[in-house]
Parts: sequence; C-alpha cells; structure tokens
Amino acid sequence: MALRLVPTTTNLNFLRWRFLCAAVSLVLIIVTGALLSTKGLNFGIDFAGGTLVQVQIEKPTPVSDIRGAMQRAGWEGLVIQEYGSPNEILIRMPGDLLDPSQAGSIASDMSEALVPVAGEIEVRRVEYVGPQIGDELKRKGLMAIILSAIAILIYVSVRFEFRFAVGAVVALIHDIVLTVGLFSFTQKEISMPVLAALLTIIGYSLNDTIVVFDRVRENMRKFKKKQLTDVLNLSVNEMLNRTLMMTLTTLVVLIALFVYGGEVIHDFAFALIVGVVVGTYSSTYIAAPVVLWMNNKNKTAEQQALEEDANNI
Repeated sequence: MALRLVPTTTNLNFLRWRFLCAAVSLVLIIVTGALLSTKGLNFGIDFAGGTLVQVQIEKPTPVSDIRGAMQRAGWEGLVIQEYGSPNEILIRMPGDLLDPSQAGSIASDMSEALVPVAGEIEVRRVEYVGPQIGDELKRKGLMAIILSAIAILIYVSVRFEFRFAVGAVVALIHDIVLTVGLFSFTQKEISMPVLAALLTIIGYSLNDTIVVFDRVRENMRKFKKKQLTDVLNLSVNEMLNRTLMMTLTTLVVLIALFVYGGEVIHDFAFALIVGVVVGTYSSTYIAAPVVLWMNNKNKTAEQQALEEDANNI
C-alpha cells in the first residue's frame, strides 16, 4: 500500500483563501522592495569584487581568535569562515581593501598575522575578482533568470495554454522575489552558489506547478460541466499527497545540509529551503488563482462581446 500523508477523500477548498493569500503575498513583495531599496543585498566576492584567500592552519583555532589576530595586524572588514574542516580557513576581503597587484604578498602577511594564534600557515589559493567582473556576473545572473522565465512561458504555452503559462511564470517571479527579500532582510551573502540555488528554485517550483496543471487539464476534459474553480480545487486535492511527500522529503535533505553541511553551502541550503517552502505555497495559492483570474477575465470579455452583438442586432 502506498504511503499517504492525507486521505484520498480530502476535499479542501484551497481557492477560498486566494484573495487573502494574494494580499499577503503582495504585502511581502512590497516589503521586499522596501528592503532592497534601503538595506540592499549583501553581494559576495563573486559579484562585489575583492580577494579570497584559503589557508591551512597548523592547529584548529576559533574564528573569533583568527579575526582578532587579523584586526591587530590592521586587516579590517574581513569575512572569515571555516572551509570544510577546522584547519581550513576562508578569508574574504572586499575589493576596496586590497589592490590586485598586492595579491602576491598575501602569503607572508597572513603568516605573520596568524602564526601566533594558529601555528604554521599554508596558503592554498588566492583569488581576486575585479569590480568589472563582478558587475558582469550580476548582469549574466539576472539575464539567466529572465531567460529562464521566458523559456518557461513559451514551453508552458505550447504544452498547455497561455493562461497556465502566465500562472506558472507569476508563481516563479513570486518565489524568486520573496527568497531574495529574505536574503536582504537577513543580509546573508549573495554568491554564485546562491544564484545556482535561485535557478534551482525556478526548476523546483515549475515542476510542482506543472504537475498540478497537468491534473487540471485532465479534470477539465473529464468534468466539462464543472466550474473551473471546482476543477482547480479538485486537482490540488488530488495532488496534495504527492506535493506534501515531495516537499517533506526534499526539506529533510536540505535541512540536513543546512545544519551539518558547514558554512560553505550554508547559504545555498538556506536559499533552497526558502524556495521549496514558498514554491509549494505558490503552486496552490498563486499559480492556480492566476489561471482562474485569467479565465474569468476572458469570460467577461466574451460576455461583453456577445452583449454588444445582441445590441447591434
């Protein structure tokens, strides 16, 4: 017998709350806009430019002690974190702290500053990202998200109908905006792995939405006399067990990565956790109501056309 989290007879009226959910989402989007205009985003070295140094230290040392040693040596504003093990340390310096020509002298400077607290130091790598490269990565990252949305709009329009495509794309934009808003609120670093997570969220949210839409299309053919509201509710209820199972199993893995994966993938896992939760919500309370709204709008336009034709006769 298949595992079920909800009974097969579930008949919840999800669309009953569509206006409330739309209002909540609109408020959150407005708050996100306010956060982005005031606090902005905490771009990492990949986008803001700067220098990244990876060192191996002889003895495990708390990050706070390493930061203190670097500050005593005159290094301010550094982002320091463990990289996989207590003996591997990543040090990030914003672009305005270090000129690219100074990259070669980092090894000796680090050694002098860290030897008293961490023992012998081995510099594993030094990477410099200029501001121009960072700006280019920002543009390409934004372009990747926009092109993904356009490709999804075209695909879903061909595979289903245009109204379904609009619902899917609106849900995707909703998910990305809220995830970025939470990063702005928490000031977590926006890096290339986080960008990869945002693109992954697009795929995950689309997958969940398409599964529901496919069932909607089947039920529209099966129950031709039913109102679209009833068909949407029926389809969401029928796919509810599958949606919950997929969401929970995905979250189990992501939470494990978030808790035990270390600082290196911490923000990546955080972005995916937020995206999975928001994506599951948007498939039901954003995508489906948009389809219903477009259907009602088309009906209203058709009714107006019929009334005008009748008046002309």
